[in-house]
Amino acid sequence: MTTPQPTLTPITRPYWDALEQGRLTFQKCEECDHSWLPARECCPACLSPAWRRVDARGNGRIVSWVVYHTAYADHLKARVPYNVAIVELEEGPRLLTSIVDCEHAALQVDAPVQLKIVPEHGVSLPLFVLSSGSRP
Repeated sequence: MTTPQPTLTPITRPYWDALEQGRLTFQKCEECDHSWLPARECCPACLSPAWRRVDARGNGRIVSWVVYHTAYADHLKARVPYNVAIVELEEGPRLLTSIVDCEHAALQVDAPVQLKIVPEHGVSLPLFVLSSGSRP
């Protein structure tokens, strides 16, 4: 079974290197102050090439999620059922991720979450757990 690996480029490598160091980073525009994920060469709001990398605090909220009961790729078969969620960080960027260490029935829109970086198949992944106040 082959697990997909990230494509490392000069723009994406700092993101993955930071995760290896236990930090989640995002890009912030120097012109319009917009923040985003995933990594890209210019601001998606104003197209400025002037940006800086910022460390996220690791807090966010669930925007949406889906629970998969079928694995559409071999490397996901052992996880069924699993969730894929959109989390919005306090700082604004959104990312596709999973909420771990919880029952799927506990997931709800606007539930607060906290970052949990998990090493898996040689890559550190930015996953999230429900914040203590949001668990049933």
